[in-house]
Amino acid sequence: MTSTVLVVTALEDFTADKVIAALNERDVPVVRLDPAGIGPALAFGFRIGEDSPAWGGRLRTGSREVELGEVAAVYYRRPTPYAARFGHLSPQQRDFCVAEARHGLGGVLNHLHGATYVNHPAAVTAADFKPAQLQRFTELGLTIPPTLVTNDTEAVHKFAAEHEHIIYKPFRGLPAGEDGHAGAIWAQRVNPDSFDDSLAVTAHLFQAEIPKTGDVRVTVVGAKVFAQQIAAPDGALDWRRGDWDELIHAPITVPAPVEAALHSYLASFNLVFGCFDFALTGDGDDPGHWTAIECNPNGQWGWLPDAEQITEAFADILSRKEAAGHDHARRL
Repeated sequence: MTSTVLVVTALEDFTADKVIAALNERDVPVVRLDPAGIGPALAFGFRIGEDSPAWGGRLRTGSREVELGEVAAVYYRRPTPYAARFGHLSPQQRDFCVAEARHGLGGVLNHLHGATYVNHPAAVTAADFKPAQLQRFTELGLTIPPTLVTNDTEAVHKFAAEHEHIIYKPFRGLPAGEDGHAGAIWAQRVNPDSFDDSLAVTAHLFQAEIPKTGDVRVTVVGAKVFAQQIAAPDGALDWRRGDWDELIHAPITVPAPVEAALHSYLASFNLVFGCFDFALTGDGDDPGHWTAIECNPNGQWGWLPDAEQITEAFADILSRKEAAGHDHARRL
């Protein structure tokens, strides 16, 4: 039986392009689709019953066609939200169509029998909450920054009094504005005396500023670990805010206890892959100098110097040349 890889992502996705190219070089069949393209260019007919206890049937895109039983792995990247497909409808019609598409098409694609998911969208959703991430880090023995989640100015003032400097960071990125472009709020040092009662409107994340000597991005794909120390030329608190082409990278070895914790972290959230950010507070050889900041369960890595090796690691798992690990959580 043909082992096809289903790549679920938007039309423009540089990271997915790299993995698809690697799979093509291995002669692994690939079908790429964006579920938000549902319509004449994305058609399907799925069945299940007593004679076929797993979902079967064919899915057809503008250029490919696949039988569900042929799908051995699903690379779930960054599909377009369903709402974009139905934006021209009235709010009630739009919400109905979005829910029907997500529960119908999405409900089948997310439950393909025997398929390896990298990563399963349900696992990504569960692992996407920063409070859950920080708690799991501490449970695994990793150091984290003292953190406050609040909407109360008094709580912020008390927290600030306990630390020399505090920073603010959002839980999520800014949504797209009226022009369709999304923005960003970078981690930044804040003065709690500048806050007023408007703080009560929503939740905020504050952390003690770490006296870091550097930053590290660790990309874990299955059993493979790729780590780069990152420095911004201007010494910015948040290296993501500037020109990524100007960043300075250097390979770094992850201490064994930290690496073991990262594998345990992914397994606990049923993830195959994750991008971890750390702040170094001294010698990189000392696990105690690695402060865990966050894990993006669907992070970008195509810009890293070791992107080619990471690409091959993805291709290994998707073509099943390497076990994903924690198999019962990956395959349905």
